[in-house]
Amino acid sequence: MKQFLTFFRLPAVLFMLLALGATPANATSSAEIDAGVNHTLSRFTKEVAGAEAFLKSTKGVLVFPKVYKAGIGIGGEYGEGALRMGGKTVDYYSTAAASIGFQLGGQVKSIIILFMQDEALRKFRNSEGWKAGVDGSIALIDIGAGRELSTQTIKDPIVAFIFDQKGLMYNLTLEGSKFTKLKK
Repeated sequence: MKQFLTFFRLPAVLFMLLALGATPANATSSAEIDAGVNHTLSRFTKEVAGAEAFLKSTKGVLVFPKVYKAGIGIGGEYGEGALRMGGKTVDYYSTAAASIGFQLGGQVKSIIILFMQDEALRKFRNSEGWKAGVDGSIALIDIGAGRELSTQTIKDPIVAFIFDQKGLMYNLTLEGSKFTKLKK
């Protein structure tokens, strides 16, 4: 029984450290978030064929330059980003998620969420805490070699791209992620 409790203590401590590290006291400044968003969007348009034209067709884009995820049985993730409309930051958001199950490792990833329809963007902006898979569905797009982004082939109201993974993490999803507006 003692070994069983020790096995679950480590993930619990890890999760608490993640939660404490994500407090507003350690929050990133709006200038730092905007710089990260600029860099992430620049890399996205350089690395993904058709991304620049695709971005111009969106109603809004939510960018999280760095989302940190760690887990050993119990996991958590957190990141801060900005919502841009017409190329200008209109709001700042955090994303957070917790999970239980088969997972081991840590990772840093960038997330870009594109709102393709006014109605989807309006619902997102008017929510108190929008949760992926509950308040709206996000189509996770995987762009393989030689493929190009196109509004002709991607018709979902909200689409997301996860890239720039550094580290090993099994279980790549946005399902259950909660997005909350920050006061910056």
